[in-house]
Amino acid sequence: MRQMTSTKTWTVDVRLTEDDGRTRAEAMLRPDAMTQLDVPMRAEGVARRHPHDADVPMIGDEVAAARALSELAHRLLDTAARNIEERTGEPAHMAG
Repeated sequence: MRQMTSTKTWTVDVRLTEDDGRTRAEAMLRPDAMTQLDVPMRAEGVARRHPHDADVPMIGDEVAAARALSELAHRLLDTAARNIEERTGEPAHMAG
């Protein structure tokens, strides 16, 4: 018997705040209502400009956002591993 295909939409919002050579990014994952994930899941990333570097805000945005998204990915993998362990009773090893 063939399984039905399903489509889910998960949204990630990234909010960037710049202040005196420091950029903070907050990434928030909001899965759809059909997901059992603890929602919303948040992560933060920070970038700091070296005092001698040119002020290029886009670079700080990119670095801070990448760090926030990377942290969010790790948290999501940790959640998946916990869910696997709860269902199987065996340790889960998630490569990331």
